[in-house]
Amino acid sequence: MQVVISDPKTGKAYKVEGKDTEASALFIGKRIGDVVDADILGLGGYGLEIRGGSDTDGTPMRKDVSGAVRKKILITSPPGYRPKEKGKRRRKSVRGNEISPEISQINVKINEYGAKPIEEIFGKEEEAGN
Repeated sequence: MQVVISDPKTGKAYKVEGKDTEASALFIGKRIGDVVDADILGLGGYGLEIRGGSDTDGTPMRKDVSGAVRKKILITSPPGYRPKEKGKRRRKSVRGNEISPEISQINVKINEYGAKPIEEIFGKEEEAGN
């Protein structure tokens, strides 16, 4: 499971590969809009708000669909459908708002900032990789 962390102050996004079962267990059962503590991901003091995600097939999550299942619903707006004309509707498959083991990507936004800047935390990892 990968976690994409967006920083609203700078407009940058950081990707964290979460192969660790503890990190995955942090998100399992949570819903879109919940705030979680990011200590397990190595971000001490940071609070992350879950904004969405997608499953292994790329099906997006929607906040207005309850549960962790995939459903076909009639939708008129994103996520899941971008109409070309105003008022156009279509029945599409979307994933519910609860995070389950089938979810492959979770999008989160920084809600509370920690003592250490996020650029320092992820900048050191990028330098080590090069």
